[in-house]
Amino acid sequence: MGKLRIRKKIRKTHRYLGLFIGLQFILWTVSGLYFSWTDLDEIHGDHLRKSVEPIAFENLLSPTALDSILKIKSIALREINNEPYYWINNSQLYNAKTGEYKKGITKEEALAIAAKNMISTLKVSGIEKIVTADAHHEYRKKLVPAYVVSYKGQNAIKAYVSVTDGAFQTVRHRDWRWFDFLWMTHTMDYEGRDDINNGLLRAFSILGLVTVLSGFVLWYVSSPTLRKWKKK
Repeated sequence: MGKLRIRKKIRKTHRYLGLFIGLQFILWTVSGLYFSWTDLDEIHGDHLRKSVEPIAFENLLSPTALDSILKIKSIALREINNEPYYWINNSQLYNAKTGEYKKGITKEEALAIAAKNMISTLKVSGIEKIVTADAHHEYRKKLVPAYVVSYKGQNAIKAYVSVTDGAFQTVRHRDWRWFDFLWMTHTMDYEGRDDINNGLLRAFSILGLVTVLSGFVLWYVSSPTLRKWKKK
């Protein structure tokens, strides 16, 4: 009777653990299959972008000739609608020929930047400006404000261009969004997607191991074949 009681307890533990984490096991499996069958370059939208050759500008103003109160710690050259600009200290934009300060780019300039980076077969359906992007937004962790250029088609393609420095930031589309959702369910990081050391994932991993081990123990204590072998 003692062994029978033990088998019942193990069977019950295994059953309820399976029910509790079974859905997460399915999500891990489905997301893993999706990841293994997708091309990361396509997920990143590389097939939607053109190869952009940098323009060789001449007769640029020396950065030291800019605003005298600037304390330049970092500098990068930006091309906006075929015009060169200095991106100073990751915060300010100056025309590299005239030294004029530029307070962000216009919608027309954003459209020109998107057209230069995206393949020509795409047709623009609209453009809007966003000023924030929370942890769940597809544009999270990137420079805001930004212009969102939307394109016609079932893939809901969107290109993001930074308002502040005019840099083409990224492209998002339907397959990326599926990947992002499944990655969230895979890592179980429902806040920012990328923390694979979160407590929820660790807890479910341990429970998953316990479930599998309880299955082996259940087989060991209830297998007729094993009992026959022990009698012999």
